[in-house]
Amino acid sequence: MRKKLGILLSFAMLGMMVFTGCGGGKATASGKEVKILLALNEMDTFRQTLIEAAQKTAEEEGVQLDVKDAEGSIENQVNFLKSAEEDGYNVILCSAVSAETVVELKASAGDIPIIFINSCPEEKQLREGEYIYAGSRESEAGQYQAEYILDRMADKDEINVVLLKGPKGHSATEGRTNGAKQTLEASGKKINYVFEDYANWEQDQAKSMFEIFLKTGAKADCVICNNDSMALGVIDACKEAGIDLSELPVLGVDATADGCAAIQKGDMAFTVYQSALGQGEAAVKAAIKFAKGESLDALEGVTEDGKYVWVPFERVDKSNVSDYSN
Repeated sequence: MRKKLGILLSFAMLGMMVFTGCGGGKATASGKEVKILLALNEMDTFRQTLIEAAQKTAEEEGVQLDVKDAEGSIENQVNFLKSAEEDGYNVILCSAVSAETVVELKASAGDIPIIFINSCPEEKQLREGEYIYAGSRESEAGQYQAEYILDRMADKDEINVVLLKGPKGHSATEGRTNGAKQTLEASGKKINYVFEDYANWEQDQAKSMFEIFLKTGAKADCVICNNDSMALGVIDACKEAGIDLSELPVLGVDATADGCAAIQKGDMAFTVYQSALGQGEAAVKAAIKFAKGESLDALEGVTEDGKYVWVPFERVDKSNVSDYSN
């Protein structure tokens, strides 16, 4: 099973220190203990799993990891980073509240290196050995969605697409959307975006938007959503409207438990697994190397320019969904 790690820790445990429990001293940074701050933007199911993987990796590696949740507040997150040096942190893992705050976050951290997670800053904000991103290449998820559609509709010269997106300006929204569009449009088929809007990752909002689309009477051949929650909202609307989901493929991203269950039921056609476990592990391993002054070259997924550590997406449909289900 790819998603074996369940929700092991409650929200109350965030901020607790994680130490090794088996044998031996802690890893050192220039003779000092490695101390990592994870500055979260806000909690959700995906980030909870990412944090648990980071905590597990820190424990296995014998380093200290503290988690602080900004609860969606830019001010809170900036304050976390401003106090990081005084608190003795070697490296910061940061899921930025807003991509627009990256410059301020870097300034707030002083000389402490930052590994950004969950939301990727613009490339110009990254620098090898100092500011990098550990996560999944978002355009790949959109590409996989588009390839599924193109394979399924190989006999069509024209495809009508409904596209529901995450929050405006979010790196995942832009990457997944662009990846899907570029792949569809490179096919040579005529692609019509009959409805496109931001549903902000929200199931209820996606349901309402698709209900609006249905009132237009326009024809859709497929529905591409930037995440599973929005796909589930579309599925809710389709069921209420009596639409045969075997004839209207609905696609998501993340391979959440609910998303995988929907595929098993035949309600959702396709999703893409984003490994929160892999991202949490990769981020901590990169942080340890930063803290110890080591190169990232040997780390799996690191790019030649040293600015990214990529954790691959994986395709999920009815043929392999059991590998991703709890």
